[in-house]
Amino acid sequence: MLRSPTRIPAPPRSGASRLPVVPLVLGLGLLLLVSLLCGVGLGAAGIGWGDVFRLLGAGLTGGTIDARDVSAYTILWEIRLPRVVLGAVVGAGLAAVGVAVQAMVRNALADPFVLGISSGAAVGANAVILLGAFAGLGVWALSLSAFGSALAATALVYAAARSPHGLTPLRLILTGTALAYGFEAVTTVMVFGAARGEAARSAMMWLLGSLGGATWAQVPIAAVTVAGGWAWLRRRAEALNALAMGDETSATLGVQPARLRRELFLVTAAVTGTVVAVSGAIGFVGLMVPHVVRMLVGADHRRVLAVAPLAGAVLLVWADLLSRLLLAPAELPVGVITAVVGVPAFLLLMRRGGYAFGGR
Repeated sequence: MLRSPTRIPAPPRSGASRLPVVPLVLGLGLLLLVSLLCGVGLGAAGIGWGDVFRLLGAGLTGGTIDARDVSAYTILWEIRLPRVVLGAVVGAGLAAVGVAVQAMVRNALADPFVLGISSGAAVGANAVILLGAFAGLGVWALSLSAFGSALAATALVYAAARSPHGLTPLRLILTGTALAYGFEAVTTVMVFGAARGEAARSAMMWLLGSLGGATWAQVPIAAVTVAGGWAWLRRRAEALNALAMGDETSATLGVQPARLRRELFLVTAAVTGTVVAVSGAIGFVGLMVPHVVRMLVGADHRRVLAVAPLAGAVLLVWADLLSRLLLAPAELPVGVITAVVGVPAFLLLMRRGGYAFGGR
């Protein structure tokens, strides 16, 4: 058996100069804190910044508040804060998984949803929204049903894509795409067959992504899953560098591509299923953020995985804030904002940087 070397070289990078990672991480961390504060302080219900800081301080220190502040305190601590925290967690998870999926299938167009997991989750979610399934689970019905159907979709994709040679990139993409169309067809039948128009609207909001139902109970589960998945990916960053060079090259460097791809599939499926269950199918984050980060820091996965989760968290916090403010008091799906803002920004960066996946 080949033994893994102490250091695997990074894939070739584009001609653009790389930014130092540590200052970039510190800057994004500070920007994320500011973004979280803006997400909590801004909204349809106007709360002065003085009251925002005072009520947040009271909540953090266990202080007392006046009876007249109960409404504002509830809005900040029970509605906005869990929503922006969950948005940051989901954005970080989608960005990290996007990096992993693009390395796993070696395809620049891949994102966390290319494996059909989100489409499978949509079937379970819409069974709850449109058909009232699993009503006995109460407030957990939607998340648990979406996660359960995501796991079922994962198992189906794995079984269909697996071959004697393992999980090859082409088979994964083709199987995931084909099954995604099938899951979407089932979801469409459910939406068109819905007896209530409001239920169909709720289903469409979920399909395009929404953090409107965020609760504190959802945050720990999503945070632990995303943190665990990110930690595993960071530990395997050098192996991802090898995998990006091709199966034959990675094998000569001591990496077993079939085994690594199988492990990546399970990790990305777990993270994607979890975040989709709590936020719906928020698109474009997992596609755009990894590419933008590679433009800034190069193609080395050790650097990309250090920066991408923070960038994804910042992006989704602001996308969710815009979704709440643009048509307040009504809300837009978060996926609409990520697409409207992200597509032109991504195209502009592509043209300016002359970037292609892993190089020019």
